Amino acid sequence: MTDLLTHAEYAAIADALDPPRSPFIDGKYQRGNGPLMATTNPATRAEIAQISTADAKDVDLAVTKAREAFDQGRWSKIDPDARKDVLTRLCKLITRNRRELAVMESVESGKPILDCETIDLPETIHCIKWHAEAADKIYDQTAPTGDGAMAMIVREPVGVVAAILPWNFPLMMLAWKIGPALAAGCSVIVKPAEQTSLTALRVAELAHEAGIPRGVLQVLPGDGPSVGEPLGRHMDVDMVSFTGSTETGRRFLRYAADSNLKKVVLECGGKNPAVVFGDAENLDHVAEHVVNAAFWNAGQNCSATSRLIVHASVKDVLLEKINARVRDWKVGDPLDPTNHIGALIDAGHCTKVRSFLDDKGDGPFVAPTILEVEADDPRARDEIFGPVLSVITVASNDEAVQVANDTDYGLAASVFSAGSRSAIRAARDINAGTVTVNCYGEGNIATPFGGYKQSGFGGRDNGLHAHDQYTEVKTIWIDLTDPADGNNVT
Repeated sequence: MTDLLTHAEYAAIADALDPPRSPFIDGKYQRGNGPLMATTNPATRAEIAQISTADAKDVDLAVTKAREAFDQGRWSKIDPDARKDVLTRLCKLITRNRRELAVMESVESGKPILDCETIDLPETIHCIKWHAEAADKIYDQTAPTGDGAMAMIVREPVGVVAAILPWNFPLMMLAWKIGPALAAGCSVIVKPAEQTSLTALRVAELAHEAGIPRGVLQVLPGDGPSVGEPLGRHMDVDMVSFTGSTETGRRFLRYAADSNLKKVVLECGGKNPAVVFGDAENLDHVAEHVVNAAFWNAGQNCSATSRLIVHASVKDVLLEKINARVRDWKVGDPLDPTNHIGALIDAGHCTKVRSFLDDKGDGPFVAPTILEVEADDPRARDEIFGPVLSVITVASNDEAVQVANDTDYGLAASVFSAGSRSAIRAARDINAGTVTVNCYGEGNIATPFGGYKQSGFGGRDNGLHAHDQYTEVKTIWIDLTDPADGNNVT
């Protein structure tokens, strides 16, 4: 575990930050053509920096540079082992600068420094390293043929990729996308969320220092209409990988339909259930996982457990244990390493979350809230994306699974049961991309992550499956017969 500093030490690092302030295009920072955009500290609402943003002209320039780099083979055609070495150097540079990046992420996103130091930075480094190591270990195939031919099935990098990031996990989602995309040989243009541009820009600078050629990794800060939409509609962008809301994800499908039918992979929202059967063992263990799942990152997590579907026979005891654990989750200054919950991302999001509650406050902090509701209550159906756990009581296992599936989403779920047969049956019957049994989680870097229904589209992040979205599959058929014998049939 990372050795944590004191609150005062983290505050001193924050005061000394000199954040990047402009787009990173073609291997260097350069002023964008868009307006200046303030990035602010969600906890204090104080301005951190004014960032020069990109617009459609900058998108055109970045795509042109990305295409040049790709077509010239500066990255796309080098040996996979060489790509692995460069990405490994990037991981070393991120490690060397991890404290700066952790503090930068905390002050810009409102995330607790505890999470940034012990989860986000280590997972970011591990993700890029894992995909780097996979670069020279994913084999192509040959297909069975007759004696007169050979068929090869090969992967090729898809080309120019636009990676659209959310604000809730800026570094980790950056790694989830650039790790497999760069390992595959693509050129990547990153559009960070407006609220959280700084760490993506800094990582792009470190990537160039590590040896990633100019034009291969570029970052364009700005808003959706100025940067996201032009990338989605661009005729020379081959693929979009998007993480964010379902509503915005739909727009990228429309952009693709209206332009060049680029590949689109979406990882969107969730209304994820934890299903607790009446035979669940060790309710202290269940409570620990439910609290972590519901309130980690203040519930601003697409896979957060926002619904607790619990059998009536254990509900009261479990809620007592959950409430006891919640009291240990301190809320406050994100730079204080004793706090578990920081600030919500901005005032608008605070207003949205509070609209589901009786909380009439106007500050940046919302305390963990547990509500007992009916299954059709909006708080049990809408994605709140805040520290709110809706509790729904059921009378049977079948009812629990039915309620779990009664949603437009299908990203993640958890099942708690002492019966292996009932737990496995429920895991099979729940419509979600990841179902954990007797724990909460998203799997690990080796397992694919994505959703059913309106939670996802087109592919998966993580695991070797992530490489599929950044490659095209080509068949090469070779005629081995001698033309002189007149029998060459292919």
